[in-house]
Amino acid sequence: MSNNIESLQKEDRVFSPSPDFSSRAHIKSMDDYEELHAKSIADPEAFWAEQAAELSWQKSWHSVLDWNDAPFAKWFDGGKINAAENCLDRHVADGRGDEVAIYWVGEPGDTRNITFSELLSETCRFANAMIARGVKSGDRVLIYMPMVPEAAIAMLACARIGAVHSVVFGGFSATSIKDRLEDSEATTIITADGGWRRGNVVPLKANVDEALENYDAVENVFVLKRCENEIKMTEGRDAWWHDATADMSDFCPAEGFDAEHPLFILYTSGSTGKPKGILHTTGGYLTGTATTFKYVFDHQKDDIYWCTADVGWITGHSYIVYGPMANGAAQVMYEGAPNQPDWDRFWQIVAEYKVTIFYTAPTAIRAFIKAGDHHVDKHDLSSLRLLGTVGEPINPEAWMWYHEKIGAGRCPIVDTWWQTETGAIMITPLPGATPLKPGTATRPFLGIDAAILDETGEECGPNEGGKLVIRKPWPSMLRTIYKDPERFKETYWNEYEGIYLAGDGARTDDDSYFWIVGRLDDVLNVSGHRLGTAEVESALVSHEAVAEAAAVGRPHDIKGQAVVAFVTLKEGIDHGDELALELRQHVGAEIGAIAKPDDIRFTQTLPKTRSGKIMRRLLKEIVSGGEVKGDTTTLEDFNVVASLQKED
Repeated sequence: MSNNIESLQKEDRVFSPSPDFSSRAHIKSMDDYEELHAKSIADPEAFWAEQAAELSWQKSWHSVLDWNDAPFAKWFDGGKINAAENCLDRHVADGRGDEVAIYWVGEPGDTRNITFSELLSETCRFANAMIARGVKSGDRVLIYMPMVPEAAIAMLACARIGAVHSVVFGGFSATSIKDRLEDSEATTIITADGGWRRGNVVPLKANVDEALENYDAVENVFVLKRCENEIKMTEGRDAWWHDATADMSDFCPAEGFDAEHPLFILYTSGSTGKPKGILHTTGGYLTGTATTFKYVFDHQKDDIYWCTADVGWITGHSYIVYGPMANGAAQVMYEGAPNQPDWDRFWQIVAEYKVTIFYTAPTAIRAFIKAGDHHVDKHDLSSLRLLGTVGEPINPEAWMWYHEKIGAGRCPIVDTWWQTETGAIMITPLPGATPLKPGTATRPFLGIDAAILDETGEECGPNEGGKLVIRKPWPSMLRTIYKDPERFKETYWNEYEGIYLAGDGARTDDDSYFWIVGRLDDVLNVSGHRLGTAEVESALVSHEAVAEAAAVGRPHDIKGQAVVAFVTLKEGIDHGDELALELRQHVGAEIGAIAKPDDIRFTQTLPKTRSGKIMRRLLKEIVSGGEVKGDTTTLEDFNVVASLQKED
């Protein structure tokens, strides 16, 4: 018996980019991609040096890559750069100061249009306010904000003065804030009185106050007035944003920092143990995000781009702040929930701002499917020319709905695979070049040497499942886990020498396209067959009644593991034994009898992280009869777990 992950699902539908789209794209054909990729892998240092040269450097580097202390990389060593200067100053200097950088929409309906000049002024003012309160290069600054322009301004102000930002998603609790404060040893917090979410005020400042009850190292708390809810201000420590910036100059020099100067720490949760502080540095990270944004989204100067993520996640860092702004992109930023006041809110914004590039998560797409097509039909989405997905593998049928209903069959979809740890997109279509297949991230990006290895370290053949790895270093890679280099080595570099282990199971097909089949720790072992959860879930979602599904294993005396599927249905469809049997048979027909779920459990919703990823670990614990344990700080709604436990 092989220890490799078996992959049984097939996908034969192919969608090539239109000749018109390809003719205008940065990379116009698969021949171009193949040639560029081969060249970039043969000499990655030359490729990445060429991309880095597109940025503004205050001092050039003396070496592109120092890999002598692997896995601790140094990229563009000796170079000096300022991330904020690259995101703001150079566009103003190029005469683009009066162009809109951010079209902001608040959940209650308030709006702001902010130019590059205004962003630069506000960033400088706030940077000076921090300096005036003693914040200096190397200090850690925790940012806990709603999705308002000031969240990006706070990040860029930190980058401008060399402070290391650590953004905490505004939906996290006081306990999560305290954990991240203690690990990062932050001395400054930037927050707001509150933020809007589904018509309610999220009490951000109150959560900060609670976190600080047992943490006394914070010297400064800057508070933005957003919701005007009543809050407590601590004299000497707390300052209103508007008061702190009122008398500040709108000039703050952009000091050049070493390319390896820390830019940010972003915490990501594992299945067990404390959250990991992923450390990214300046020069390499900015090179990776700027390059991928330009080519993956085929960014053109007249585009209106919208990524629906929150800046509290890596997607918001890389593809709201640093990647788009380094490219001088005009973008939409939205504060609230996709269903506030109704499920057409996203499509209303797309229509109003004539969004051309739209980037969202599969979980949102599946929620839109469940809500019904009539919400989409109300709005003119003809401005869209490119769609993207991020966060987890997208089920082929959800991909098809996205392609047909949102993209009207004319918009390429860039299904992107990457991680907090990678910093930038790693596997992705290039929209003017790559023929698309629903459900696959297709091919590695330029300069990325991705492969799938078996247990012995040998490369897997087509349609053989194994472990996804990156064989060569890349500029935007994490440098370490903050204050825990041993955990960094053990987690990512211990499986194969000198090779990064992504933690995902995957396969390639006959066209060398990469298919992600699920997290390695989510692999099902049924009668000696190792099956990825993503394939079982995709088979279920391909049934006309199913909106979303999650597959996990529970102990089984004979098979080792039995497959349990949690299923949410589309609006208006009744569940029952007959449908459960039909779904089991459907999976058997789509994949094979071995993958048939032993149990189908119908549920109104699934436990998800606040970024929309299904928390299969919790489902696994529920069906195994065990207590829900481990890190639950990222869980969006604890009531979901309680409801499922009651049913169990």
